[in-house]
Formats: sequence, C-alpha cells, structure tokens
Amino acid sequence: MLKNILATIVGFVVASATVYLIETLLGHTFYPLPDTIDPNNMESLKANLHLVPNGAKVFVVIAHFSGILLGMLVAGIISKTSMIPAYIVGGLMVIATATTIIMLPKALWFSVSDGLLAIAAFFFGKSLAARHVFGALV
Repeated sequence: MLKNILATIVGFVVASATVYLIETLLGHTFYPLPDTIDPNNMESLKANLHLVPNGAKVFVVIAHFSGILLGMLVAGIISKTSMIPAYIVGGLMVIATATTIIMLPKALWFSVSDGLLAIAAFFFGKSLAARHVFGALV
C-alpha cells in the first residue's frame, strides 16, 4: 500500500514537472510572453490571452499530453502491482487540463486539441503503465 501511495505522489510530481518544463522553460523560451502579461495573475492572463503567440499555445498542448503520459508511466513503473496510482495521476492531470480550458478563454482549436489530446494521453499512459504492472501489452 505504501508503495502505491509513493507511486501516486512521484507520478504526480513527474507529471507536474514535465508540464512545467515543456510549457514554461521551453515554450516561453521559444515564444516569450508579451511584457503586458503577468503569468502569475489570472486576470492579466484572461485579458491578454489573445496576445500569446500560437507557438506558445502549442507548447501548452504538448506539455499537457507529455505530462499525463509520463506521470502515468512513472506511477506504473513504481507501483508494479496496481493501476490505481496511474489512474489517479492521469485523472488529476486531465482534470487540471479541463480546469485550465474552462478558466481561460481560448481559441476553439486550442480547447479542442488540448482536451482531446489530454484524453488520448490518459489512454496511452494507461497502456504504458499496464506494461509495467501486468507485464504485457494492453
């Protein structure tokens, strides 16, 4: 049981760190936010989201997809006995993605692609984690 709790925590930390690294470090390096946007202020983001470059938005979608996938994989690798840690990590990350889509007004292409790829990442992550839990292709 303790191993599954550890798998859940580490999987979530890996998922969150992956999102941060891809979205913030890579995305904002290649596509810096305009000076008028304070990324730590939700009202500033809402008011100026139309100024964010599309490339930065693509990095957000890639970050959410990768974070879910890697978090679930790590949870499965650590647990080795249960899929529940991977499901918890994937579910929390999908909820976080959905919350972001709902809270910030975005273009339709972004909302649809981010939502669909988050769900796809959950199912791909499930398959990757299952390989380490059950030892077979699922």
